[in-house]
Amino acid sequence: MATFTKLALQPAGTTGDGLGITVVATATAGTAIHTASATATTIDELWLYAVNTDTSARTLTIEFGGVSVTKDIIQQSIAASPSGLVLVCAGLVVQGNATQKVIRAFASAASKIEIFGFVNRITA
Repeated sequence: MATFTKLALQPAGTTGDGLGITVVATATAGTAIHTASATATTIDELWLYAVNTDTSARTLTIEFGGVSVTKDIIQQSIAASPSGLVLVCAGLVVQGNATQKVIRAFASAASKIEIFGFVNRITA
């Protein structure tokens, strides 16, 4: 039977603290948001929310395990503050891999977007 465990985002592959992650990067490779499992039978279900602290709308780009425009990139405009939390990743999954997949983000301006969220880790 599968086991579900709710975890904080793990940007460096270690347990996160549950606080927001500031998107510092403005181009690929983005700021690390979460590092998926190295175990092939583990699936991470990600829920990510963004907040824009700037007075101008900003474009957020999520690199979902890679940097290919045709399969790894999610882009969304995040309204100017006060926009509140905006859902940017609704339960998308990443399969564990010996070469860990890293979810990264960059924005149209440095340090104006914060990412919050959690992971439901599903193990066999």
